[in-house]
Amino acid sequence: MTLSKRLFDLTLALILSPILLTLMLVVLVTLMFTEGRPYFYAADRMRSPTRRFRLWKFRTMTIDHSDHGVTGGNKAARITRIGRILRKTRGDELPQLWNIFKGDLSFVGPRAPLPDYVERFPEIYGQVLQSRPGATGIASLYYHRHEEWLLAKTTTPAETDAVYCQVCIPAKAKLDLLYQRHQSVCFDLVLVVRTIKRVLS
Repeated sequence: MTLSKRLFDLTLALILSPILLTLMLVVLVTLMFTEGRPYFYAADRMRSPTRRFRLWKFRTMTIDHSDHGVTGGNKAARITRIGRILRKTRGDELPQLWNIFKGDLSFVGPRAPLPDYVERFPEIYGQVLQSRPGATGIASLYYHRHEEWLLAKTTTPAETDAVYCQVCIPAKAKLDLLYQRHQSVCFDLVLVVRTIKRVLS
């Protein structure tokens, strides 16, 4: 991560903190009265081809300690009522502000992948993770809904994994590498603004 990108992340995080922390408090109180503990979900993600970190989100699903892989139609029944709203508005990702302050995430970059997929596709992620993972990005803006639509049709863990590996990973990698070639502070700001507009709409 370049110094200019890190300074951009820290400056924007400080500017947005009053708003984001207020929203986080509202979500937390809502979860306290509707879902109960645990309120947060933490999972291993990769910030580089060799470095892991703990990604934080608000919990949106019932607990299953054997859970693994991406969320597809096979997990739909586990998504809570509040969880559906949080996922639709990306409110579940508010705790990632902590990851941004720590430097695990940037505001803009590729989605942080699960370690399993980085191990299985080292050629792809060896290139993609030359950029610090981000809370939003080109793939998040322009492919995420299509990915959700594809995965929602799957009914088993094996089918979900197959669709994600054969279709979603290559498609997102193309967009992530496009971002990598054109990355700049101005481009990051444009993508952040577009993300905010998308959430508000």
